[in-house]
Amino acid sequence: MKQEYRDLVLRCSGASSLRIGARIQTLWSGYGQIVRLHLEGCDRPSVVVKHVQFPAEAEHPGGWNTDRGHARKVRSYQVEAHWYRNFSTEPGCRIPACLEACSHGDEMLMVLEDLDVAGYDVRRTSVKEKEMKACLSWLAHFHALFLGVPPEGLWPVGTYWHLETRPDELEAMDDAELKAAAADIDRVLNECRFKTIVHGDAKLANFCFSQSGADVAAVDFQYVGGGCGMKDVVYFLGSCMEEKECEKKVPGLLDYYFTELRHSVKKDVDFEALEEEWREMFAFAWTDFHRFLLGWMPGHWKINRYSKRLTKEVLSKLKQQS
Repeated sequence: MKQEYRDLVLRCSGASSLRIGARIQTLWSGYGQIVRLHLEGCDRPSVVVKHVQFPAEAEHPGGWNTDRGHARKVRSYQVEAHWYRNFSTEPGCRIPACLEACSHGDEMLMVLEDLDVAGYDVRRTSVKEKEMKACLSWLAHFHALFLGVPPEGLWPVGTYWHLETRPDELEAMDDAELKAAAADIDRVLNECRFKTIVHGDAKLANFCFSQSGADVAAVDFQYVGGGCGMKDVVYFLGSCMEEKECEKKVPGLLDYYFTELRHSVKKDVDFEALEEEWREMFAFAWTDFHRFLLGWMPGHWKINRYSKRLTKEVLSKLKQQS
């Protein structure tokens, strides 16, 4: 780590010295890394640093190495830094505190609270209903907090699979009917009366759990932006359940999300209208992500009968409306 970055971490944390610890992960497509730094002489034993370094040549796991893809990733890190500098949440939707977020040429540095130290030290690759409900509660509090808040400095439309930012994947699709309907599905979602700020990448891997599994915090805000809260909900549910589980558990989990949302929104919100609209948007949001997967990685495990059934329902509704 460059001396100027070490100095920056010492300055913003108030530490007298630091030691570079373990690399937590490498960023997608080789765009840098996340490391833990151990501190001395301050009230924080450690911080987590997200160190972004834009590569001369990206290595995308799926082979999607394009100038458009690079520009999207660069913008995503700019959005994330803006998010940490300018937005804050509440205990019901815990995120790491940001000590510093800055750019130096083709590098960026975000110095964040170490959530492990704060008690969110468990990562899960599979979850039971309690953990799923903890994440859905987080999303409900997050969506309620930012309901009606304009996404200034963020993505105008959040989520990493947003149609406008994914023309290459749309072009690669074989499903002609869904391909033709993609713009209409996007329009329906964008014309929602009730908009919030969505996390944009609310998969299971981006939640940090307490030991009990009852409390969570979320990380990775590269694709945070405006939109319908159902986008986060469908992406989360699809990240931790296969098709048979979806058929069985989604209705109850969706009810739980809306119960949490009702308790979290301000009293002047017409909640009945909000719930009616967002329940209608559930299948549209699921189909929107299904559309992305078909173009991006047509062999993906999330392309299943549950997704295809919802897509069929949405396409039928669009035909009736036209």
